[in-house]
Amino acid sequence: MQKTPKDTLAKLDTGQYIERIRAFYQSRPGGDISLPLAHVRTYGCQQNVSDSEHIKGMLAQMGFGFTEDPEQADLILFNTCAVREHAEDRVFGNVGALKSIKNRRPHTLIALCGCMVQQEHVAQKIKNSYPFVGLVFGTHVLHRFPELLYNALMGQKRVFETPDHEGAIVEDIPVQRDGKFKAWLSVMYGCNNFCTYCIVPYVRGRERSRDPDRILDEARGLVRDGYREITLLGQNVNSYGRDAAHGVDFPELLSRINDIPGDFLIRFMTSHPKDATKRLFDTIARCEKVARHFHLPFQSGSNRILKAMNRGYTREQYLELIEYARSAIPGISFTSDVIVGFPGETREDFDRTLDLIRRVGFTSLFTFIYSPRKGTPASRLDDPVPMEEKTAWFKEMTDLQEEIAAAHSASMVGKTRRALIEGAGDGFLEARLSENIVVRVEGGPDAVGRFAMVEITGARSWILTGRITEIL
Repeated sequence: MQKTPKDTLAKLDTGQYIERIRAFYQSRPGGDISLPLAHVRTYGCQQNVSDSEHIKGMLAQMGFGFTEDPEQADLILFNTCAVREHAEDRVFGNVGALKSIKNRRPHTLIALCGCMVQQEHVAQKIKNSYPFVGLVFGTHVLHRFPELLYNALMGQKRVFETPDHEGAIVEDIPVQRDGKFKAWLSVMYGCNNFCTYCIVPYVRGRERSRDPDRILDEARGLVRDGYREITLLGQNVNSYGRDAAHGVDFPELLSRINDIPGDFLIRFMTSHPKDATKRLFDTIARCEKVARHFHLPFQSGSNRILKAMNRGYTREQYLELIEYARSAIPGISFTSDVIVGFPGETREDFDRTLDLIRRVGFTSLFTFIYSPRKGTPASRLDDPVPMEEKTAWFKEMTDLQEEIAAAHSASMVGKTRRALIEGAGDGFLEARLSENIVVRVEGGPDAVGRFAMVEITGARSWILTGRITEIL
């Protein structure tokens, strides 16, 4: 790799870093006729997907093309997740496999970013055990990516930048979106809740809300560009605006985006039950463009476990929210997150979770066996229940949810719903209802990205089948 004197690493503005990186790759043999290629792989949540779209936007400005094959890449970048131990293990396994690529292609730069590397012990492990990784940067310095990449390309040392200060909101970062008709739109960053099992507040920082006018400008641009579905993102969108002086809260933000002219659907995630208000549900009821689906993680049906998790609500309050939402928004569907086997959970606690699942009747659940995260309060709790028992509980819960989902799917047969045609499969199209339920239909690829009226003709546990009656 090319080396340069240290005085060339003087602070530049972002545009200068971008131009110098472009010039660096153009100066290599054949660089005037071939683009450098980047392989960007994303792990974890939708916020990580959105971050990767901004990374790719910056890379495109630097002159990069993109490849799905890491063997062909000049830059391999993994955007990592720290929510569960399994996610970290998978990243480490895949990073280890890159060593052979680095040996065959020494000029390839391997980079890691995101939540996982924001943890000090993980960054140290990478530094000590993965010497072929040349660039590591955390969640608070995404906007400095061109500078960090430039230093990694030009410097004589590996670049590690994982500051633990609170991140800033930096606007106007370029974006290259993965989809042509569905878009992610971040409205806030960070989390103030400090659930005892969760690492997110430690790696994403405290809540920071974007300016509502900037959000609205971005939403208008997406609608002008033909996007049919806009998903608003935040670790807890329900608390949007509480850290700012502009006076716009999340229900008001939803109303303003709903008022943008155009035919599009608004989704959002993720919501925290303690901050979900009746006013929010009343707003959704009035806003015809907001999807009739609510992802509201309850995590446990036991008040004792909810308190140990520091969730800030009770099962009774959660069920009251569900009841009010269904009275305000007939037909609304609910999905949720559930953790099985939290430290100290008993069979009685688990039975309370099963009872809540039966009472609500979720259309689907994202279910997890508790995974300890180093640095969180829960990781220090006694955990006497063996994994074998937790696994049995997990299966019991998923079997119950299968039954509930099958019954709900059967109840949909014969109904006609508006849906967005999302993609083509093996001989079928996938259409997603406002309620966030997928219907498989026949049709050609020209329907992808359009709204349609879909008659539901059959049902399985998770997937409905139907036919398109009208393209809208």
